[in-house]
Amino acid sequence: MKNKRIKIYGLFLILIMGLGSCKVENLPTKTVTNSLPDKYALNGDTTKAENILWRNYFSDNNLTDLIDEALKNNQELNMMLHEIEISRNEIMARKGEYQPFGFLTAGLGADKSSRYTWDGVSEEDAKTRSEKLPRYIGEQTLMGTFSWEIDVWKKLHNAKDAAVKRYLSGIEGRNFVVTNLIGEIANSYYELVILDNQLEIVQQNITLQKDALEMVKVQKDAARVNQLAVNRFMAQVLNTENLKYEIQQQIVETENRINFLLARNPQPVKRNSANLNNIQFLKISAGIPSQLLSNRPDIRQAEQELEATKLDIAVARAAFYPNITLRAGIGLQAFNPIYLINPKSIAVNVLGDLIAPLINKNAIKANYYNANERQIQAVYKYEQTVLNAHLEVINQLAGNKNYSDSYLTKANQVDILSSSIEISNSLFKSARADYTEVLLTQREALEAKMELMEIKKKQLNAEVNIYKALGGGWK
Repeated sequence: MKNKRIKIYGLFLILIMGLGSCKVENLPTKTVTNSLPDKYALNGDTTKAENILWRNYFSDNNLTDLIDEALKNNQELNMMLHEIEISRNEIMARKGEYQPFGFLTAGLGADKSSRYTWDGVSEEDAKTRSEKLPRYIGEQTLMGTFSWEIDVWKKLHNAKDAAVKRYLSGIEGRNFVVTNLIGEIANSYYELVILDNQLEIVQQNITLQKDALEMVKVQKDAARVNQLAVNRFMAQVLNTENLKYEIQQQIVETENRINFLLARNPQPVKRNSANLNNIQFLKISAGIPSQLLSNRPDIRQAEQELEATKLDIAVARAAFYPNITLRAGIGLQAFNPIYLINPKSIAVNVLGDLIAPLINKNAIKANYYNANERQIQAVYKYEQTVLNAHLEVINQLAGNKNYSDSYLTKANQVDILSSSIEISNSLFKSARADYTEVLLTQREALEAKMELMEIKKKQLNAEVNIYKALGGGWK
């Protein structure tokens, strides 16, 4: 009676300690606090932003062909596709964890116990009473076993849901890579077009400068200028020719940058550089900032990752609670294979496990604390992504306007300086202007034309980047 009471008290004490181990510390979490304004400060238009397909946004067929090839061959994009498949397989693995497991076990063995052990004594005694026992006592088994963890605390289901969120996050990450890839190819393509036009400007100026050099040589023969003037004009021609080689190198590097994005060997990039001033883009509405939450794939990626970290906390919390597992087995067991077909060899077992952490829960606590910290990090990452997206739109809206105005101003300057070249040459021929004025005018005109092309490139980049910043490019 006394022993029975001791067992009952011991069982009660273990139960109390097990329940005490289920108490989980509540850790502070973080919620998203930043908010977007009702409209963009630089744009009063609140029309809903349209989801324009990239194929419709870019009108240059050469550019769309390059983008098509990149979407098929780009290595980074293909690696992202395999990452998504890995995430899909992770969902399959997590889903299988809360479903019953079934195994088929076949075993064959024999053993001989020492005569001076209890097993050995029992074997010898059994053999003296039965001639059917083999010399070596063993066990042959053919059994199906089943186990099923009852997901009372939804730990396994939450782990599967977290894997689904990360799978969706991977898809949005791929969309963001597509957006950046298309934007990078478009910007590089327009840079090539600009470089071609700059090269043409340089070659035209080399022709003009050589004509001026011949004119100065004639003036020197007439003793109206000295050798210094000839040398300075010759130096200017050489300087401009050196600029031509620099642009040619930039063209090679830009072409190979595009070739790398298309995962192909170095080769010329087909492009239309003669139609620079007639490049057209579809007009898109900036809409309102809150539409970025649904249009930008990087924001949706951060949102899915945030939801996954919330589920990770629930999974880590459930590790403090008892696990309930049901186990069952049915099959055949015998010491001799010939008895396996006998109905008396049928063996059945059913077992239920209740396992709860009791002592030394540091690893479980550490996982729980880390899950909470990762959730806080995910909130900051989400807020940072939203803020960055909003600022990108503001910057590109401002750039789109300012570069357009700057291009018009610089174009007027180029027109004035281009006409000044003819004026300076006429004045120099009639001895009414110094040769240095001709030099300076030609140099200023060349610099202005090159700057005009740089502004044009920024203007084109702003058109591409505003489309990308508003969430376009991945459809």
